[in-house]
Amino acid sequence: MFSGMHYVYEVYKTKSFSKAAKNLYISQPALSAMIKKIEGKVGAPLFDRCTNPVQLTEYGKRYIKIAEKIMDLEDEFAYYTDNLDELKTGHLSIGSASFFVSYILPGYISAFSSAYPNVKINLFESDSYKLEQKAASGELDLVIDNYQVDPKQYKTHTLTEEHLLLAVPASFHANRSATRYQLSWEDVKNNVHLNPTRPGISLKKFANEPLLTLRQPNDTRKRMEAIYQNAGVKFSPILKLDQLLTMYHMIEYGLGLSFVSDTLIKCLPYNPNVIYYKLEDPNTVRYVTLYYKNSKYLTRSMQEFIKIVLLQNENSSQP
Repeated sequence: MFSGMHYVYEVYKTKSFSKAAKNLYISQPALSAMIKKIEGKVGAPLFDRCTNPVQLTEYGKRYIKIAEKIMDLEDEFAYYTDNLDELKTGHLSIGSASFFVSYILPGYISAFSSAYPNVKINLFESDSYKLEQKAASGELDLVIDNYQVDPKQYKTHTLTEEHLLLAVPASFHANRSATRYQLSWEDVKNNVHLNPTRPGISLKKFANEPLLTLRQPNDTRKRMEAIYQNAGVKFSPILKLDQLLTMYHMIEYGLGLSFVSDTLIKCLPYNPNVIYYKLEDPNTVRYVTLYYKNSKYLTRSMQEFIKIVLLQNENSSQP
């Protein structure tokens, strides 16, 4: 019964059907028919047509009060949507692993917050499995991770290709017979390991050294198991950890070897206690992506954050 309230309100303001019809650019008979239809839904007349100018009935007065409340709410919502469109308000939920939260996301968030300071950002850090769960449920708008999601369910933007390298404590005896395969921190920074002529080492050279790994579910863990299986080496870790950075520090202190990404190595300072090796295995290659659920409505906040991420990523990849 309030779908045509603007017709009723115009008659109320002008106190005339003819003036209201003129302002609404419709004929007076059409306006009268519309008002009659609304009155039929209400079950009582809204105007006393016997007076000149026309006056509201008691039902009409109540109708106008409700109509004004509805119009106020419409105006409030229009103001809100305008602010959302201009990013004067809003929120953005982003998920990522602890390493990316520490080293990759701050630059993106800083640039976005500088451009849109009134948009509230909620940051969630967890493992890949939980991140995808929350993206699937709609709790997270965007996720940045190296976990390979189903392209049928998620829209992805590839940020970088990253490579897993074997990270071995410099103190381990096995390094002595593998000098020609060794990569320094500087080599990794300069992408020497990406040179196709650079030889990969056999994992069997380190079969007897203590192994560190991450707990399941984790993409690095799954790839490590596959790499060990392909190499014909038993996968028998002495310690299972939750975070990649924690595992790296364990390697620094000589507790065991493991696999770490070149992305992580490039973000950390030089450390002479770790030596790196390239392995010829397809599981060492993966992609860091920004992804979101295909069915999710792409808000203006999401669009602008994606633009910033892709622009920064493009600039950083240029020589």
